[in-house]
Amino acid sequence: MKNTIKLLAACAALAVAGTALAQNVITPAPQNVLQLTASGTVEVQQDMLSMTLVTTRDAADAATVQTQLKAALDAALTEAKKNAQPGQLDVRTGNFSLSPRYSKDGKINGWQGSTELVLEGRDFPRITQAAGRITTLGVGNVGFGLSREQRTKTETEAQNIAIENFKQKAAELAKGFGFGGYTLREVSVNANDSGPIHPRMMAMQAKSFSADSAVPVEAGKTSVVVSVSGSVQLK
Repeated sequence: MKNTIKLLAACAALAVAGTALAQNVITPAPQNVLQLTASGTVEVQQDMLSMTLVTTRDAADAATVQTQLKAALDAALTEAKKNAQPGQLDVRTGNFSLSPRYSKDGKINGWQGSTELVLEGRDFPRITQAAGRITTLGVGNVGFGLSREQRTKTETEAQNIAIENFKQKAAELAKGFGFGGYTLREVSVNANDSGPIHPRMMAMQAKSFSADSAVPVEAGKTSVVVSVSGSVQLK
């Protein structure tokens, strides 16, 4: 029994000593490790349109302003929803504000407010024609961007380009430093993803157009950039 206890004590002592020794082992700093970054860029036509329609009202009391804004927005919603179609023309309300107007002596002498309606989607003619038929709100801002599908497809293309650029750059640098090749250590991929709408805003004076007349718009191109960064082990 005593011998068993002594054996267990000896094993415990060896375990403690081994742990202490392991803790004292210094891991050598990595050598011949190269940090680098590469990117891939794809230019693509913007396929999403976002139009913000807005109107303002001013009256002596808040209730009147609110009633007028609600009537204008309700009429605009009714007209816009006639041609709404998911993904092609989506309709949603925007900002709604109501605030007092002050006189020079700091007293409230009236109220003012504004309301917005947002039309967005991939069907440009449908959106611009709907905006042209709305008479209670005027065009405030126009923005262009990429749909989720287009962004995903373009990011994949840019990512493939970035990866190939990273590999080529790593191989060239390895050769330049006198090494035969490299192996990957760690890598990260980042895209400039801001969601379905990344608008190029075009400020416009709020105004209405003749009924059934499409609001003139013209989309441009945008660049999707994906970057690949990380480290490689030269060998």
